[in-house]
Parts: sequence; structure tokens; C-alpha cells
Amino acid sequence: MQVAEITSGRAVYWGTGRRKASVARVRLVPGEGKMTVNGKDGDLYFQFNPNYLGAIKAPLETLGLESEYDIVVKAEGGGLTGQADSIRLGVARALCQLDPDNRSPLKTEGYLTRDPRAKERKKYGLHKARKAPQYSKR
Repeated sequence: MQVAEITSGRAVYWGTGRRKASVARVRLVPGEGKMTVNGKDGDLYFQFNPNYLGAIKAPLETLGLESEYDIVVKAEGGGLTGQADSIRLGVARALCQLDPDNRSPLKTEGYLTRDPRAKERKKYGLHKARKAPQYSKR
């Protein structure tokens, strides 16, 4: 078992998640199941769509640990959807660091898979990545 950091006698587990343009650094701390994102309560940070909270806590619920660890997150870049998905990946990776036996149930649920889709770059001669100027024969 690899412990990233021991703070005041408590083991802290780290995980990094990425999705689109967002990066989330996640810490799992023994606690009651609270979530803090960028210094705010998780309910306030994701108040516009509560589905994000369920997606973030899904890896913990899969293992039955939702009330045993607090989630502390530093999320940067992207929008709320990208940040929520990156936090979920970071939580899953931290749970694998907690116990290597957690890997197989998280893998079967798809929580350890990084979504590689990202914005395609704009090409010269086009308006956007693929949108071409209108063609006229004459």
C-alpha cells in the first residue's frame, strides 16, 4: 500500500484526472463523505446540475466507501462537465492507490478510463476545424 502523504496521523491518497481542457487534483482524506472543490462545498460548486455530484461519487459508491472519505479537489480549466469527469477519474485513481484490489471493480464500471476526446485544432483555409467556406461553381 502506497500512501502519498500522512497529515496529522491520517493517510491522504492522491489522484489526478483529466478531461478535455480540465485537470483535477484529488485528495481522499478519511472523513464523513464531504466534498470540497476549489475551497467551496461540492453542492455549491455543482449547484446548477446535481447529476455531476452523483457522477463524482460513483466510484466511492461502487466500493461502498461514500461515507468514509472526504474528497478535496483543486480543479482547473474547462467547464463544469469536464471538471466533473476529471474529478471522477481522479477519485477512481486515488481509490486504486488506497487498495490495489479496488482496481478491478472500478475498471469494469469504466471509471479508470480517460476520455481522450478533445477539441480539434483549426486548420488554415477553413473557418473552424472542418467548416469550409461556401463553394460556388461560378
